[in-house]
Amino acid sequence: MSTQDTPKYTVPGLSTDEARSLIGLLQMRLHALNDLHLTLKHIHWNVVGPHFIAVHEMLDPQVDRVREMADDVAERLATLGGVAQGTPGALVEARAWQDYSVGRADAIAHLGALDLVYTGVIESVRQAVAQAGETDPATEDLLIEQLRDLEQYQWFVRAHLETAGGSLSTAGATSETEAAQAAEQ
Repeated sequence: MSTQDTPKYTVPGLSTDEARSLIGLLQMRLHALNDLHLTLKHIHWNVVGPHFIAVHEMLDPQVDRVREMADDVAERLATLGGVAQGTPGALVEARAWQDYSVGRADAIAHLGALDLVYTGVIESVRQAVAQAGETDPATEDLLIEQLRDLEQYQWFVRAHLETAGGSLSTAGATSETEAAQAAEQ
């Protein structure tokens, strides 16, 4: 967001410069959430194997909630005086991450890769919470609520990856492909 993108107005109690900063932060959250809900649907469509139905059905409520999160973020962004950029081109241009890398694969392999996706999203939400908390408790509150849900979804995923001894089968994996392979073993 450039200085020419500074909103003409914002909510009472915030300066337009503070709003501009929050709008930029929220725009990246919007991109991440739009990417996440598409990734979840990709997994939903491409999961196979003996755990197919469990994973297939587990993902739909996550997709629905992540879409709601994106809508909430876009509406907060607009409330602050910004313009929510929700097009695929804007997402691809702005993101710092690559597309999800696993195609048709066993359910456990997808969950291993998805665990890393959730880790990246959750870490970035935590950073956004800290940044928003310096300026705007309403934006901070919105992000904290979303953080709780995202952490719960990662717990659902990790329950499939946890060994009887309490460790994750994907521990130490640094890429989606590596996590997918580790989860299958």
